[in-house]
Amino acid sequence: MVVGESGLGKSTLINCLFLADLYKDRTVPPARDLVHRTLSIEKKQLDILEKGVKLKVTIVDTPGYGDPLNAQDSFESIEQYIDDQYKQYFKDESGLNRKNIVDNRVHCCLYFISPFGRGLSQLDILFMQKLCNRVNIIPIIAKADALTPTELTALKKKIFKDLDDNGISIFRIPECDSDEDEQFRKKDQELKDAIPYAVIGSTTQVEINGRKTRGRIYPWGIIDIQDESYSDFIKLKTFLSLHMQDLKDVTNEVLYENYRSVFLSLQTPPPEERDEMSAMMSAESLLQKKEDEIRKMQEQLMRMQQALQQQVQSGALHSLSPIMSPRYEE
Repeated sequence: MVVGESGLGKSTLINCLFLADLYKDRTVPPARDLVHRTLSIEKKQLDILEKGVKLKVTIVDTPGYGDPLNAQDSFESIEQYIDDQYKQYFKDESGLNRKNIVDNRVHCCLYFISPFGRGLSQLDILFMQKLCNRVNIIPIIAKADALTPTELTALKKKIFKDLDDNGISIFRIPECDSDEDEQFRKKDQELKDAIPYAVIGSTTQVEINGRKTRGRIYPWGIIDIQDESYSDFIKLKTFLSLHMQDLKDVTNEVLYENYRSVFLSLQTPPPEERDEMSAMMSAESLLQKKEDEIRKMQEQLMRMQQALQQQVQSGALHSLSPIMSPRYEE
């Protein structure tokens, strides 16, 4: 899922990440329409090939987020969408055909932060507070070419301070396995240290030193969005490639389980189901009562049989005693 205020380059970055043109039919609304614009959720599906493995990726975009003066509806719409995917997965998981479950849960939320503020805005804080327990949030500093290296370093530190001060949790890259080599460990540590990723997006083809790439042309020069000296675009792409399974694991084992436990605790059956459950409980109670009565009758019958056997044995001894007594006298 991609979330952020309009104009931060969300669609451009998605097109760069997946080398596609997913939003060619989208039109930019005039400024007067943005005040009352409502959030809409758009889904795009892609089939990509990553290291010889075919993957189906669903991109969920949220145009209109943050445009109205009151963004409460935007929060609720995104929250409802994420919960709906959890609810559908829970329904499929509880059904009979669990082998072919389609997982449409949101495993990653790229949240775009404006480079022109001094840290997180109140809108950023409210959104992350409401959604950080439902989805893996990856903060993204958009349009990083608007910042000097010193400004970018200061902004990253301020963002982390705002996250800690407001109790917001974001996705943390897990530690490497003990059998990983040193080069991989170093690369993975670079991915950790770079969060929040400062990215530059562009779909314009440029040529730099005889090499074609995507970049932005300015009067003073050309920016290569893949140059890691001032852009984290490659780091973000590497992160999504290396740690997609980790994102899915956290979604399944932590976020979904939290939702599932809350959902079950708040779930109340409708009246007809309650009546049916009550009737079933009454039937089970009656059946248990009958079984108890049968068991008591069986125990009483066994006692009667034992008493009868004792009487029979006692009567046999009495009948034998006159015959045996003369022998004893002799």
